[in-house]
Amino acid sequence: MAGDATTLARPYAEAVFAQAQQTRQLDLWSGMLELLATLVVDAQLKKVLVNPGLARTRKADVILDIVGGHLSQEGKNLVRLLAQNTRLALLPEIQALFQHYQAVAQGTITVDLVTAYALEAAEQSQLTDALQCRLGRTVTLRSEVDSELIGGFRIRAGDLVIDGSVTGQLQQLAHALH
Repeated sequence: MAGDATTLARPYAEAVFAQAQQTRQLDLWSGMLELLATLVVDAQLKKVLVNPGLARTRKADVILDIVGGHLSQEGKNLVRLLAQNTRLALLPEIQALFQHYQAVAQGTITVDLVTAYALEAAEQSQLTDALQCRLGRTVTLRSEVDSELIGGFRIRAGDLVIDGSVTGQLQQLAHALH
């Protein structure tokens, strides 16, 4: 289903991103999409939005009543368009795609680092520099400690995954032995 959502959300995300770039309002659109994506996953609002008895225009009005003051006219138009096409549930995926397009355009990437123990600031800096050289982009490092890794690290940068953890090596060994 996630693949289907991405496929359905992509044209909207591309159109919004193109408009945001053209009008030089990337940060504004990023904020609006984040707000809308957060709103449509709210459990109580979700019940309203999936109600087949509620008209599509009314669903848009509900969202606009809640956050309309925080949206530009174009943002309001997007909400109306998504409601008309029964695509409001795609807002989280549209936001994720928009963030990806924005990061690519700005030459940045967020890298998730999971280590078995907390790294020193110098180690994080050294790793960030190495990743920037390898990826050719400005890296923002998000780190987390997971003692279940036993030792080593796991890095995820977009589609790139580097598993240098002891747990990962043990799993590879177990797989090779079977």
